[in-house]
Amino acid sequence: MFGGIAANVGIAVSKFVAAYFTGSSAMLSEGIHSLVDSGNGVLLLYGIRQSQKPADKRHPFGRSKEQYFWGLIVAVLIFAIGGGMSFYEGIKHILDPEPLTDPLWNYIVLGVAILFEGWAFWLAAKALRQAGSGTGLSFWGQLRTSKDPAVFASVLENLAALVGLVLALLGVYFGHALNNPYFDGGASVAIGLLLMLVAVFLVSRTRSLLVGTGVDDATIDSVMRLVGQQPGVEQVRPPLTMYLGPTDVVLALDVDFHDHLSAVEVEQAVAAMQDTLRTKHPEFKRIFVEAKSLTEKSRDTVQPTNQVTPQI
Repeated sequence: MFGGIAANVGIAVSKFVAAYFTGSSAMLSEGIHSLVDSGNGVLLLYGIRQSQKPADKRHPFGRSKEQYFWGLIVAVLIFAIGGGMSFYEGIKHILDPEPLTDPLWNYIVLGVAILFEGWAFWLAAKALRQAGSGTGLSFWGQLRTSKDPAVFASVLENLAALVGLVLALLGVYFGHALNNPYFDGGASVAIGLLLMLVAVFLVSRTRSLLVGTGVDDATIDSVMRLVGQQPGVEQVRPPLTMYLGPTDVVLALDVDFHDHLSAVEVEQAVAAMQDTLRTKHPEFKRIFVEAKSLTEKSRDTVQPTNQVTPQI
């Protein structure tokens, strides 16, 4: 990610220089886009760093949700700064067009930027596929269901950057070829709208994670099957889950045990259940089991004795 940030800063500077010498509105929008991407990378890294802080009295579940908060801030910045400024610059250029000068530098900068952004998008898409391996989902399915903002935000930002570069290239080309500066301004408006669309998607994804989304139906079914297969378990109710971070999920279970089991045997069964669940689903860092007998004579809450501090 550090390399991507440094590359975006260099690309942003080159775009601003090309925009200054050629008067291209689309190039200026792309410079803003790259600059915003650089800042977003810094914020996402900061979120990852904060999320790795250990749990304390004030944060007993740790700070894994820091990633989701900073992912939301990134989405807002993309919408307000990236999309808003690009849209404004395009409208201003359409209302008060400036003739384009020699576009050679625009073509050079855009060509180099497309190569770098294409490489960055390939790396981000590879990370997304690796994170979603074994799910059987398509690329877009993985993008919609990913719980890691550092991954899905990176994929969307780089994809938007590639599309934006193509729009800028078309705007510069047709604006110069047809001697019509409105194409250049229109490309800037299109880039702004594209960034706003990406930002809306990111806000939707990070909002659902911040308010407390749970695991998917397949994981729920897997949990109920694994728990139901444990010796001494008579019945298990649908579990309660919530993502605290990309690989940090809280699991609460309500389990009925056979009434002939002693308290010690129930405790042993709960420990075995936790080990089985963590082996199959390591994302469950905290598992809470409410255990009771079918006779309802006693009702005890059994908490894990071997909780794992979340590590991102």
